[in-house]
Amino acid sequence: MKKTLCISLTLFLILIFPSCSSDNQMGGSAILEEETLPDVAYGGDADQMYDIYLPKGRTSDTRVILLVHGGGWTSGDKTDMNGFRDFLREELPDIAIVNLNYRLADDANPPHPMQINDITAVVNDLKDKQNSYQIGTGLGLVGVSAGGQLSLLWSYAHDSGNQVQMVCSVVGPTNFTDEAYLNSGNPILQELVSQFGEDEAFLKSVSPFHQATAASPPTILFYGGQDPLIPTSQGIDMDNKLGELNVAHEFIFYPEEGHGWNGANLLDTSIKLKAFIETHLR
Repeated sequence: MKKTLCISLTLFLILIFPSCSSDNQMGGSAILEEETLPDVAYGGDADQMYDIYLPKGRTSDTRVILLVHGGGWTSGDKTDMNGFRDFLREELPDIAIVNLNYRLADDANPPHPMQINDITAVVNDLKDKQNSYQIGTGLGLVGVSAGGQLSLLWSYAHDSGNQVQMVCSVVGPTNFTDEAYLNSGNPILQELVSQFGEDEAFLKSVSPFHQATAASPPTILFYGGQDPLIPTSQGIDMDNKLGELNVAHEFIFYPEEGHGWNGANLLDTSIKLKAFIETHLR
């Protein structure tokens, strides 16, 4: 009798426990594990690569944040955004992160529309792979310096699918028709703006300030008052424009900071960015 009971109990455990724990299942659906896919090609150029960090337990509703590096449109790499990548993965573990490279400008290849086209190509690649990645279509963009300009411009003027739910610019140029640029005697500023030519209509077409509308997505802006590359008017005027358009936005200005910062202000940036993403990327 005891032997029969023991055998029956053993069979019961063999039959029951796999159905509860093997394959990490709940309610009949497998829980997807965290996955990292480095250097995914989205075009034929060596720079057209992105890294994607897929969170555990993702679904077809999982939101995605694109990270867009800076470098004056002519340099930089996705590794420059690793700090933002690590922070977002730690603090917002349910969101998929895409850290992208784009083709860099040179004398033969101006930044626009090449780099905007690359962001579009990344978004289209994510759409094509939505089922295999198990992600949604809701997007956030976080860009730094030139990447801030690209993030704002794509979100305001090139998001044909209305996917962007929030966008962040950290020290990104916003208005290439600003007198602070056009009349500057600083050769570095002149060289940066000269990549976009002198035609006023074209300069407006690549300026987030001139492309923002009442339908623009929620925007958070971070700028420093001592930035040698970004005149203070770039952030202040963008803040005022978004306010006039009644676009949900935040403008954070650090009077004593330059083109980037550390310490307490970096912590403040991190806290405010996280809260903004949690509010708007849903």
